[in-house]
Amino acid sequence: MEIKIRVAKRDDCARLLDLIHELALFERAPEEVTVSQHEFEEAGFGPNPVWKAYVASLDGLIVGFALYYVRYSTWKGCRLYLEDLIVTEAFRGKGAGKMLFNRLIQEAQELGFNGMTWQVLDWNEPAIAFYKKYEANVEAGWLNASLTKEQIMALDL
Repeated sequence: MEIKIRVAKRDDCARLLDLIHELALFERAPEEVTVSQHEFEEAGFGPNPVWKAYVASLDGLIVGFALYYVRYSTWKGCRLYLEDLIVTEAFRGKGAGKMLFNRLIQEAQELGFNGMTWQVLDWNEPAIAFYKKYEANVEAGWLNASLTKEQIMALDL
């Protein structure tokens, strides 16, 4: 049994959404996942894809994935933004996360990006410890801000 890393395909989307729901439950926000499978597929594999992903599979079963997109920083230039790195609970600690993260680093190198960024919850000590093994800078002091689709649509500009 060997974990293999490959580029995600449209046919993987249902399994990726299962893992996204698992992550949302772990992060104590299962109700926050509102994307439909169709919307998710189109965003990754439609005419104007906005994300890419690598999957970790074991004997054909996807046990994890890393989804990213290009982020442009006015201070730093093009950077790889890691949206989610997920390994299903039963396979954590077996190297899949490291393999996925290493593949993202290679991708950033190959594309000549000026860095890689992501978020991690301040209480997720296992993830913080994982990233610190790479000597990642885990910053404090930034607050997340967002508007929902409903909020955007309700604004009378």
